[in-house]
Amino acid sequence: MDMTDTIVPRSDQMNAEDLLAGPRTFTITEVRKAASAEQPVEIVLAEFPADRPWKPSKTVRRILVHAWGPEANAYTGRRVTLFRDPDVKFGGMDVGGIRISHLSHIEKPFTLALTATRGKRTPHRIQPLPVDAPTVPSVTAGTLAEMRDLFDRKGIAKDAQLVGVNRIIGGGATAVEVITEQDAHRVIAALRQRPDVAPTPAPADDGGSDRDPTLDPEWGQQS
Repeated sequence: MDMTDTIVPRSDQMNAEDLLAGPRTFTITEVRKAASAEQPVEIVLAEFPADRPWKPSKTVRRILVHAWGPEANAYTGRRVTLFRDPDVKFGGMDVGGIRISHLSHIEKPFTLALTATRGKRTPHRIQPLPVDAPTVPSVTAGTLAEMRDLFDRKGIAKDAQLVGVNRIIGGGATAVEVITEQDAHRVIAALRQRPDVAPTPAPADDGGSDRDPTLDPEWGQQS
């Protein structure tokens, strides 16, 4: 069995790759039950697109229940710091996964040893997070529209946009929509330094320029 298709990042949820730039702190706005037996819980975060909820693994759900109790309605308004753990395995492969480093509403640090593989338990150390810990908002609709307008004006092909964004922010975001507002302004500043090009009309549903992407090696294409 080829495992490749099973590790492709999904567009309907937060992915570990979205945290390649470093840990981020989020505010929980909703916890809901999902239809999937493998991912039965969806957690909506104020600082991340609502249509891409965090779907915590069983290991992470056990940590949440240990720290905050089983009643998920109590989680609303609480904060959590998430990071990408490169050692998380799936099917024997190191694919990386989302883990917790800090939680609000706990009085002191705790360590929970949870099963990683058959016969092996891994300790998870969780630190307290102040309830007023700063968070970094996701890109706003207005900023996203400005960035997309600049992509078009600068002739950045759609399939090169995300590669260029990740080069600028030093991350691995799986979509432009999930970067932070601060990082979006870094991208906009970089785009403003580039000359405008004569745009080539694109199909209405394309969302970006139809310009030959090979003309733009700096944004992730071959020259």
